[in-house]
Amino acid sequence: MTQRILFTGGSGKAGRHVVPYLLERGHRVVNVDLTPLDHPGVDNIIADVTDSGQMFNALSGYAALDELEPGTGVPHFDAVVHFAAVPRILIKPDNETFRVNTMGTYNVIEAAVKLGIRKIVFASSETTYGVCFADGVVQPHVLPVDEEHPTEPMDSYGMSKVVNERTAQAFQKRTGVDIYGLRIGNVVEPHEYAENFPAYFADPSLRRRNVFCYIDARDLGQIVDRCLTTDGLGYQIFNAGNDDNSVNLTTREIIERFYPEVPVSRELGEYEALYSNRKIRDMLGFREAHAWRRYVADPRNK
Repeated sequence: MTQRILFTGGSGKAGRHVVPYLLERGHRVVNVDLTPLDHPGVDNIIADVTDSGQMFNALSGYAALDELEPGTGVPHFDAVVHFAAVPRILIKPDNETFRVNTMGTYNVIEAAVKLGIRKIVFASSETTYGVCFADGVVQPHVLPVDEEHPTEPMDSYGMSKVVNERTAQAFQKRTGVDIYGLRIGNVVEPHEYAENFPAYFADPSLRRRNVFCYIDARDLGQIVDRCLTTDGLGYQIFNAGNDDNSVNLTTREIIERFYPEVPVSRELGEYEALYSNRKIRDMLGFREAHAWRRYVADPRNK
């Protein structure tokens, strides 16, 4: 079923791939961003998510001139996908990162639920687990890292995402709408396989802070689409990652080299991701389409 979707942050690294994926599936997408997305078929509204009034306006307005033709008033949005954020630490001052990310999320979800929109998908982050932007080396409590792992970041970005999850949970509890959060792993665009993965193979420690995870931006599009078409789950948090790790080592080799003292909670496949995506596979039916092995050769196989 095609939907009318308001997508915040569609011009960012992840959004500029997710939005086309949704358009290809027949959805109508309105991109709300400070910078328009130049892609055929997408409607753009320049707006600031930290301004509550602008969010209420964007979510209750026309997408483009063609929607004036029926003369039946403003169409209703079926869903909101909220990706807009300061994307990591060390871009803006910490307090600004926290403000933009938390207030932006509050404003978008508040406007959506008060306008009667029943499906919201928002971007959380792998950084909530406290490993990525830690001061020094922080090990996971247990492997694989799944959605039950403690969230205990020490940085402004990770903290903002934890707050956003609690904000979403509160709105869901009050309204009963479906709100799904995606703890998105390190997003990889198609061109980055050739650019970056040879360095990861040469020095796997480059991936330690990401718990060796990655998510292909196009596979992230599939995950978002499956969130939009899967109803009735209430409040849910999902890890968004690919099936494999982002280095050319077996899972056992990664554990032996980097996590020898970390407990392993269950048997793992030979190349199974330490950043578990089992929940999105089981509950949403996600099936990876863009494994790194399709795009870059494993030098150990030569």
